[in-house]
Amino acid sequence: MQQRHLGKDLRVGAIGLGCMGFTGVYDGGQDEAGAIDTLRRAVEIGVTLFDTAEVYGPYENEEVVGKALKGLRDKVVIATKFGFDISPEGKGLSRIAGLDSRPEHIKQVADASLKRLGIDHIDLLYQHRVDPNVPIEEVAGAVGELIKAGKVRAFGLSEPSADTIRRAHAVQPVSAVQSEYSLWTRDPEAAVLPTCKELGIGFVPYSPLGRGFLSGALKDLSSLPEDDYRRTSPRFQGDALAANLALVATLEKIATAKGVTTAQLALAWVLHQGDAIVPIPGTRKISRLQENVGAADVVLSAADLSEIEAAIPREAVVGARYTAPGMAMINR
Repeated sequence: MQQRHLGKDLRVGAIGLGCMGFTGVYDGGQDEAGAIDTLRRAVEIGVTLFDTAEVYGPYENEEVVGKALKGLRDKVVIATKFGFDISPEGKGLSRIAGLDSRPEHIKQVADASLKRLGIDHIDLLYQHRVDPNVPIEEVAGAVGELIKAGKVRAFGLSEPSADTIRRAHAVQPVSAVQSEYSLWTRDPEAAVLPTCKELGIGFVPYSPLGRGFLSGALKDLSSLPEDDYRRTSPRFQGDALAANLALVATLEKIATAKGVTTAQLALAWVLHQGDAIVPIPGTRKISRLQENVGAADVVLSAADLSEIEAAIPREAVVGARYTAPGMAMINR
């Protein structure tokens, strides 16, 4: 697979793997054996960047990723995240009790993540969400200390504003910024992507397939479990869903004409937005994994890109990408 750089220190395959779905959130998760098979197959076909977080599960996701990648350490780049206050009570994401990026907490989380992953250093440690109660300079300094101690290789931020990126980067160089980015979520183009390009920071789009929607496989919510995240997402509700399905139908026609799948077309569009962009689509199925990786070989002309963008104009997408509490935690 084509290789790309995230900052100065990390070299990864052009398409990574988002691991959140292995332990809940979508369709109830996957059994451990199946998840390990998918993760190991990803390595076999050239995926090197694996993205997890302490809050996925919580905690279980890191353990599964660690088991799957054991013995493959020299072939992979492992990213994980800190930044939430996780309650001992409840289930899944309901255990999130707030944000916590205090320096002492960051160091505690890093040590716990290392243990769960079964590794001696984290390649890329992200702040999962910006904590307004802790100056970003203190966060960057704490991660910088972990880097000096050899526990972390590189520092990342998830869903920050351009101003936050600059302030953090001035204290500890930021190697990667992770934000939702796809044909139906293009917010980073306004300020975040230009800032990353200016500062030499890699950009890692999560949900580059719109939580599976841009693959064309999801036509309604009837097949989803009651606790699937998408049942509460504004973009998947009522009239919003109908309007967005019409956009994807147009994308499907373009993909057919190109001789690729709709998912591959959507991922190829993301890859063509810059050489330092590394999307991390998530999947639990090996067939989908292989399909996604195939997007790295899809070549799009300037005319193709214009046609794709005309099919899903940014202003035509209906519904917010998160509910109000989720939207309050991004771009700050």
